[in-house]
Amino acid sequence: MSSETTTNLVRAWLHDARRIVVLTGAGISTESGIADYRGPQGMWTKDPDAEKLSNIRYYVADGEIRKKAWQKRLEMAAWKAEPNKGHRAIVELERRGKLHALITQNIDGLHQKAGSSPDLVIEVHGTVHKAICLQCGWRGPMEETLARVRAGEADPSCLTCRGILKSDTVSFGQALIPAVIDRAMRVAEEAELLLAVGSSLQVYPIAGAVPAAKRAGARVVILNGEPTPFDEMADAVLGGSIGETLPRLV
Repeated sequence: MSSETTTNLVRAWLHDARRIVVLTGAGISTESGIADYRGPQGMWTKDPDAEKLSNIRYYVADGEIRKKAWQKRLEMAAWKAEPNKGHRAIVELERRGKLHALITQNIDGLHQKAGSSPDLVIEVHGTVHKAICLQCGWRGPMEETLARVRAGEADPSCLTCRGILKSDTVSFGQALIPAVIDRAMRVAEEAELLLAVGSSLQVYPIAGAVPAAKRAGARVVILNGEPTPFDEMADAVLGGSIGETLPRLV
């Protein structure tokens, strides 16, 4: 089947579906200037030691790791990044009343910045836009803590209990939040069509949303720059630029 034929078929499916669930990964944000982790130009590919900054064991045990992590947070591309046409295409699905839920593995907040309703966005790995205390559970805007770093606090601690602060994201070694994962799997099983965009679909448990949706009777469409483990299961697989292809589908 030609790519044009596949595109037209998927476009028809999206038009007809009433409950669409979109699952997004790092690939949708790379076109907004946010590097992925393990790709050819990924942050950890270029700097293997940087992975320690995302490991909760190293982060808690080593103040120097935390200081480096806070400096990295100051420089994050997410603060200046703007949503691209791929993000906005998903907003259009919502505007038409077709988007049942948006599951994202991304922590950059670009879906909400593009206009996606926060109530529909399920952030399975958390968000960099909030800070959290590992001791008392306090949460607050990340910008307030970053302002303390800019003012000279290399490793800011919780103002409530003096505990360790970090971004409200799931680091290696930390458990995912069961209620969030349960919700993601539930909406996947409720979908008429699941559209996986920019995800390698190799990180579990959320990659399991794809076979879960398929078992429940949904069509599965994968849009990604590289092959995924579920390509053979999918009803359609598309490659190319997400920012170009997704708007054409929608």
